[in-house]
Amino acid sequence: MSKITDYDSKLIESLFIKYAKVNTRSDANSHTVPTTVGQVKLAKMVEKDLHDLGIKDAKYEPENSYVLGSLPSNSDKDLSAIGFIAHLDTADYNAENIQPQVHPNYDGGEIVLNAEKQIVLSPKEFPLLKHYVGQRVITTDGTTLLGADDKAGVAAIFGALKYFLTHPDVEHGEVKVAFGPDEEIGRGAKRFPAKEFGTEFAYTLDNGQPGQIEAETFNASEAKIDIRGTAVHPGDAYGLMVNAVTLANEIVSALPKDEVPEKSRDHQGFILVTDMTATVGEAHLNLIIREFDTQKYYRNLALLHQIVDGINDRYDSPRVSLKINEQYQNIGDTVKQHPYIVNLALNVYHQLGITPNITPFRGGTDGNAITAKGIPTPNLFNGGDNFHGPYEYVSTEAMTKTAQVVSEIVQEHVREYGHRDESPVKLN
Repeated sequence: MSKITDYDSKLIESLFIKYAKVNTRSDANSHTVPTTVGQVKLAKMVEKDLHDLGIKDAKYEPENSYVLGSLPSNSDKDLSAIGFIAHLDTADYNAENIQPQVHPNYDGGEIVLNAEKQIVLSPKEFPLLKHYVGQRVITTDGTTLLGADDKAGVAAIFGALKYFLTHPDVEHGEVKVAFGPDEEIGRGAKRFPAKEFGTEFAYTLDNGQPGQIEAETFNASEAKIDIRGTAVHPGDAYGLMVNAVTLANEIVSALPKDEVPEKSRDHQGFILVTDMTATVGEAHLNLIIREFDTQKYYRNLALLHQIVDGINDRYDSPRVSLKINEQYQNIGDTVKQHPYIVNLALNVYHQLGITPNITPFRGGTDGNAITAKGIPTPNLFNGGDNFHGPYEYVSTEAMTKTAQVVSEIVQEHVREYGHRDESPVKLN
């Protein structure tokens, strides 16, 4: 087993800070690929840094905005390649003029992010900070996000590659890496070049504390409901008016009352009305549907159709239209068919003394689209916390631990798969 001191933590920290300063906030209203120019800037920086590190085939692909690279196998065994993936964009929060701040040897107390604005990162409000005592904690200045989601994952992958390049005696199979755009708006991985990437399985390094592994995500859809009313003077409305506001309220009232975000956790799903505009003449509702259980997920989609059909059956012509856009599927349905993938990571956690935390991910990752393309891809961790806002933080030690986990998974794959006669991952 490698030691944490075998990893270049200074490289990991310096790359993270350099990348964090680039504004790569994605834009759901843009139709370019990627959606913002900052992502192109960072992608080309990453491409150059991979070349400088020694990844000779690193390249930026303008058609999908991915940076791809590979570390060739140094083993005489017929090993399948493993992929590691991180995204370059950041969430919909201020990302202009990001000023990362390093707090060495964190003492467990409050961290002043911005004295002038009196912005403080406190363990009373964010108790997970206590896990970082003694570490080099990196924060924002309280006015922007940090970008640990997912530039910490990017930096950690560099740390793992550097380990293998400086330890050529360590046996490993081929390692493939990918850094992609627009994860935060769910677009980038839809263009992921799965055939070119060519691995049987992969891992994303997106969010989470050391030891986390997420092999399940929501099934997800968004629904748009449009209602056509008939607006007449209320004094003459008898038998004529069809109030779109009333129909909108009827639809909302027919939804499961306890299956809402504020009453759900763990494996519980929900239907959320995200916004509604309504007048007598017309109404519009937008909803999102999230569910781990695939059968129940489709039952909830069917329920929406039943509610709408039930209203339309009362009128001579349809008054309500429903459009459902299926966004992504639970990766668990595929990953569970190939337990080797999760077990490989869990073996490494145990060997490194990391307590596993197997959690359902109440959202989606690039792994959803990549899994749908035929490469089962659960999520591990990148070592940060408080993502998507001004209290975001990560530590150099946590990113280095992520790098160690990546390299040890590659080595464990040699130990496990090297004794097999066939691939451990059988794809249908």
